[in-house]
Amino acid sequence: MKSGTKAGTGEPTEPPSGNRRGRRSKEEILDATARVMALRGYAGTTISTITAETGLPRSAIYHHFHSKGGLLSAVMARGAGEFFAAMRAAHSDPPAGGTHRERMAWYLDRTAEVFTANPEFMRLHFLLLLSDEAAEAEVAEMNQQVRDEGRSYMRVMISSAFADQGPEIAAAVAEELDYFTIAGFDGAFIASQADPGRTIAAQMAHLTDAMVALGEAAVERHKALAAQ
Repeated sequence: MKSGTKAGTGEPTEPPSGNRRGRRSKEEILDATARVMALRGYAGTTISTITAETGLPRSAIYHHFHSKGGLLSAVMARGAGEFFAAMRAAHSDPPAGGTHRERMAWYLDRTAEVFTANPEFMRLHFLLLLSDEAAEAEVAEMNQQVRDEGRSYMRVMISSAFADQGPEIAAAVAEELDYFTIAGFDGAFIASQADPGRTIAAQMAHLTDAMVALGEAAVERHKALAAQ
């Protein structure tokens, strides 16, 4: 039966059952791939292991994803979508006043909550970043998109924390410190995985102090340059 509207109601009919099965099998493949990646790494995640995990034929996997690289980039894309949606929600109501430290702490604490709530995505991201075998163009491109979007969020956080210095200086400070900030979160996450007693949240006070000290020094430097 073709999809359309129910007679006399204007309501959409149910989509064809084949479409529903297709969407379901695609999600099953993505779920299974994420599980296998977490256990076996990139090299151990083969099309054969995914077929064994899902019970779906190889043709179904290739129909949806065309290649192993396409499959892994799709897993990353889904995880990234969920991760950055959580970031947007966490940062949706930032404080308008307060000191540099108070504003920076607000952002870093909420970002830490998002990192803590999404450990599977973060593990997969680092696993693919550190694997020489994960250099396939599709996977590398997806990883770079995640890094670029992450740094973009860091720039928003930093510029908002220093917004009282004016948009030009705030943007310059953010551009200077975005990479350092994301490196701080990378390190905090890995440290928390190596030693669960050292949570990401517990390390935020130190990162906040570092960011404020570096940021305020950068403010003075940029003001001096502007005055010349």
